[in-house]
Amino acid sequence: MTLTIDLGTDTGPFHGGASGTLYGLYGDGVPSRNVVEGMYVRTVSTKAQDGTQHPGADALDILPPFVDSGGKDVYVYMTDIYRGFPYQWPGATGEERLAGFMTLIEKQVRQVLTMGDYTSHVVYVPFNEPEGNMFGTEEWSYNRISWRTDPRSYFAAWKDAVRLIKRLDPDARVAGPNTCILYEEVKGFLEFAKVHDVLPDVITWHELSTPAAIRTGVAKYREMERDVEIGPLPININEYAHNYHLSVPGQVVQWISAIEESKIDADLAYWNIDGNLNDSAVEANKGNGQWWLFNAYGRMTGHTVRVTAPRPNVQYTLQGVATLDRDKRQARVLFGGESGAADIVFAQVPAEVFGDTVHLRLHEIPWTGQVGACAQPLRLQDRELPVLEGKVTLPLTDLHEMSAYEVILSPGGMGAVLIPPSVGWRATYAAENATYTGGGYAKNGPEGSPSDVDKFASFGTYHIGGLRTGSDGVLAFAVEVPRDGTYDLSVFANAYNLDDLVKEQGPTNVFLRVDGADPQELRLPLGYKRAVWGRTDTRVWLTAGRHTITLAAQDPDLGVTQGDAVIDRIDLVLRDEYVTAPALYEAEYAVLGGGAYVSHAHRGASGPGAAVLPHGGTATFWVHAAADGEATVTVGQLGGGEGMLTVNGETVGRLGRVPLFLAAGVNKLTVTATSGRLVLDRLLVAPGQGYLKTIVYAAEDGTVTGDARVTGAHTFATGGKAVDGIGRGAGNALTLTVTAAHTGRHALTIRYSNGEQAPATHYNPDPVCRHADISVNGEPPRRVLFPTTFHFNNFWDLTVPVTLREGANALTFTADAPPDADGATSHRFGLRSAYAPVIDQVAVTPLA
Repeated sequence: MTLTIDLGTDTGPFHGGASGTLYGLYGDGVPSRNVVEGMYVRTVSTKAQDGTQHPGADALDILPPFVDSGGKDVYVYMTDIYRGFPYQWPGATGEERLAGFMTLIEKQVRQVLTMGDYTSHVVYVPFNEPEGNMFGTEEWSYNRISWRTDPRSYFAAWKDAVRLIKRLDPDARVAGPNTCILYEEVKGFLEFAKVHDVLPDVITWHELSTPAAIRTGVAKYREMERDVEIGPLPININEYAHNYHLSVPGQVVQWISAIEESKIDADLAYWNIDGNLNDSAVEANKGNGQWWLFNAYGRMTGHTVRVTAPRPNVQYTLQGVATLDRDKRQARVLFGGESGAADIVFAQVPAEVFGDTVHLRLHEIPWTGQVGACAQPLRLQDRELPVLEGKVTLPLTDLHEMSAYEVILSPGGMGAVLIPPSVGWRATYAAENATYTGGGYAKNGPEGSPSDVDKFASFGTYHIGGLRTGSDGVLAFAVEVPRDGTYDLSVFANAYNLDDLVKEQGPTNVFLRVDGADPQELRLPLGYKRAVWGRTDTRVWLTAGRHTITLAAQDPDLGVTQGDAVIDRIDLVLRDEYVTAPALYEAEYAVLGGGAYVSHAHRGASGPGAAVLPHGGTATFWVHAAADGEATVTVGQLGGGEGMLTVNGETVGRLGRVPLFLAAGVNKLTVTATSGRLVLDRLLVAPGQGYLKTIVYAAEDGTVTGDARVTGAHTFATGGKAVDGIGRGAGNALTLTVTAAHTGRHALTIRYSNGEQAPATHYNPDPVCRHADISVNGEPPRRVLFPTTFHFNNFWDLTVPVTLREGANALTFTADAPPDADGATSHRFGLRSAYAPVIDQVAVTPLA
């Protein structure tokens, strides 16, 4: 199996269009701006402002933070002002319905025109899947005649809608026809639109079949354009991929390959909950494996080059995408999709760029489930190879079809010290191969597969249930490890938040033992549907050889299970091989700006090169933190030079070895040169040493007013108590007095829960983000969104930076239901909450 990257065949400038999202943003902060920017999200398709289709994702609410995070365009689904799918547009006749909709189109455009410079980033989508909705054959259609059979009504409506939008905003961009596939009838649509001067500015349709259909569909559409003598117009395939593909790097990289090759934009499909970037983001500020895949994709630069797969354009096989940046003297490849061995062959390697020896860095981006957070990609290899007759061959074994892989190619022979893998021994054990004893056993599945793409991916074909309330079940994994040591153990599991047994407590507790000893109680993760995988992490001590690891519903020392969980797999990683080594981020692989460039002239660098920053030049690193709190960050330089370090937009000081507060999940660290020249080698991130003092304040020790109250109803709150009922006006509030040792920026890490969920009209669960208006010392409050935790007894942390003064500070938490954009009307159907989350505690830590 050979994947060939032809560095001598240029296929055009890198586009980056695959990183779009449909309903991926709930509001400012969900997901965080770090997560949005670090995924390099280019386009967002979302609902009309104040639409009733789903909670959150209002176009004007997400527009400024998205653009400020580097986004290009927001596609407004104007039809999503309505409830239901098919859309439930009111009226006794088609004419009445259409007239009412035109009134709402005008209202939406006038709203957008209030957004100043952000207006230019809006693209209007007047109709969505018209053949199945407004101009189809079902109950809610215009006249129950499909436009594909008789297009006159739809074409007239399209013409009127486009002319209305353009009359209100002559600079507006309109997208369509937004069909569920690229029908043959689209050609007739183009002919009509050309004659009446109402051509879309962007062509959109959905491609939910295969990556091959991306390539063939784009080619088919371009042929239509030539026949009609228009274009070429920009394309956005604003829904792509299925449940089985989403969250799985080895699947999604195949779609990325087709989209990037076609040089179009495309948005991941919305099958589940909004605000998590289509199963890329976890909580508010964490990424899973899919997020890190898009982070690697977005950091590609230069021009794409031809990639020849073993079976070109065949889904569920090895596929890839590659770039060559001659200025950086760097090539990057993303590939994956098939297990086994493969040769990665670089052909026509330009000698003027790479010389006669190349340096290769190989990363793995693993699948960590839909709601399983992931650290930065694993470093598998760091090596140098000769260029022989213009070729370099990297032989690989043990590829896994669910992982994606990245190779970064640089000039070699510069004396770089080769770095060992970031993780040593590891193994995965599927639950379906474990032994189950006791009652309640359930072998669930089969789950998603190439023949059943509507279901979710799992590590194996089946997953195992039975660990539930009243069960005596035991699931036993036979494992074998190479030597004595502490091992990281991850349990990939799910407790469906709406199951009757799960509703009672929230997270399902089970009991872990090794060879019948050393009991631990684990709380398994909640999910928004069945077979949605998250992970619970712990550590175990194992001696070399064979062991039995059990997960049980009862333990004689610790208690019994409450809830209902299913298990997909467990992972073991030998911790001793990597725990003491700081996480390494090479400067030559960073995102460079302000004239910064990669140099390979510095012997002694940790990698194949370094980044040279002129005055004002920048190098940005996307850094993972396992938890909120202090980390030791070392900025490695070669020679002199001065600079400043910012963390998540906060300036924290000069370079060197410094203690910094990092938020759990994704952090943006930027080095900016303040001298004439700064040579940057690397960034090292290690555990903190206790320099930043954290003080924890229990919510129940604060002052509550009105209906806000201290409650003992949440058993997993710290000490069993939390504050509930904050909201429905400023009179129902929580105030905490916190102390700062000095005036300056601090992190508030709020432990909270939010289980609110609105009634859904179709397959998308509709959890609601609650918010808190947080005021410091009576200053105007800042609104903070809190994503769902899937249950009011499931607590997560969310960090908010604030300025505190030396001594005592008053933090006040209030909330109320946000009104519509007009400030007069309010949302219906429970899509906006009037309440803050349940608050357990607040931890206060200096940022630096």
